[in-house]
Amino acid sequence: MAATAAPGPDDLIEVFKALGNPARLQIMRWLKDPDAHFGAYEPIADRQSVGVCVTHIQAKSGLAQSTVSSYLATLERAGLVRPTRVGKWTHYRRDEERLAQVAQVIGTTL
Repeated sequence: MAATAAPGPDDLIEVFKALGNPARLQIMRWLKDPDAHFGAYEPIADRQSVGVCVTHIQAKSGLAQSTVSSYLATLERAGLVRPTRVGKWTHYRRDEERLAQVAQVIGTTL
């Protein structure tokens, strides 16, 4: 995997916007420990390696599928999650490398 560049000011703005929504922030918390938060749902694929299926995130959140898809797209654009297709299902997992870069930039510039 190629290393990604450290987040710049515009990247940080997108991260803050993405995490400024309570539902998106909650999704990020759930994805931090997918086995604990999605254990009630039969996994389609390994949660640790490919993430959590959008349908499970939608079911847990109680939000409309279109809303959850929009929220996940926002998190993806901000570089916070990565999608993986498994058959007809899309799974999402946190991009821990990117999150560490964001935390480092925040810690050194703010």
